[in-house]
Amino acid sequence: MKEGVVIKSTGSWYTVKSNDGEIHNCRIKGRFRMEGIRTTNPISVGDKVDFEEENEANVIVKIHDRKNYIIRKSSNLSKHSQIIAANIDQAFLIVTVNYPLTTTTFIDRFLAAAEAYRIPVNLIFNKIDRYRPNDITRLAELKYTYEKIGYKCFEISAKKGTHLDIIREALKGKINLLSGHSGVGKSTLINAIQPGLDLKTGEISEAHSQGKHTTTFSEMFELDFEGYIIDTPGIRGFGTIDMEKEEMSHFFPEIFRISKHCQFNNCTHVHEPKCAVKGAVEIGEICITRYESYLGMIMEDEDSKYRI
Repeated sequence: MKEGVVIKSTGSWYTVKSNDGEIHNCRIKGRFRMEGIRTTNPISVGDKVDFEEENEANVIVKIHDRKNYIIRKSSNLSKHSQIIAANIDQAFLIVTVNYPLTTTTFIDRFLAAAEAYRIPVNLIFNKIDRYRPNDITRLAELKYTYEKIGYKCFEISAKKGTHLDIIREALKGKINLLSGHSGVGKSTLINAIQPGLDLKTGEISEAHSQGKHTTTFSEMFELDFEGYIIDTPGIRGFGTIDMEKEEMSHFFPEIFRISKHCQFNNCTHVHEPKCAVKGAVEIGEICITRYESYLGMIMEDEDSKYRI
């Protein structure tokens, strides 16, 4: 029996780096798919596992308890969810104001999912070398919104190498998840901060202003300057899961802080009188887009127009 961490997942086979540093290709026992795990991937990158040799092949026989994970609704309707990665120290969401557009709805859903499992998130605004004056204005607005809440924001150009020394320092010594839409520059950024990986990159579709999927499977890479980085396939939408409506506000830090001043302890911040949160939205203390994201998430099951 050996222990290791999953550094790549292709859906049916897993690459595991054992504690002695060796790389092993493993499969999983079928029982993992039958134990009530309602996800498309019972094992994800970042999972710590036990494996052994069976019939001249390596088989994963145990998944260690996870300290956290990032999970999203799966596009596969036969399953409930997809685990993006597990056992993360921090996450970096790559955002582009343009080329392609990253919506505040997508940002807020990712942040809420991370908050649910107490995973710190940093926002990296990429492609600043391409921004026109109106894009720069929008970037400033977004940075103000999220820095006011408490999220760290970085402005970079992965293609030009702008401010990458700051990103390297932020990644150092930790297990880091990189996520975002296809085309925001995840692979370009990883290639820039860790030369030699030569990850495939793609161009933006001019017709649809969207990125093309170049990363097919999640994979963890070791960094020369200490630490690890997990590259993930581009995510088009981010539906949330495992969140009760009553606790949804807990995952919006600014809403949760102000909610203690509401008249009712169980205030949903939708229709109740003397709601401190709605009052804070009216005076601009809480950003309207954040409040709209919150409403969309709690109403998602009731009104399909809020699905993404």
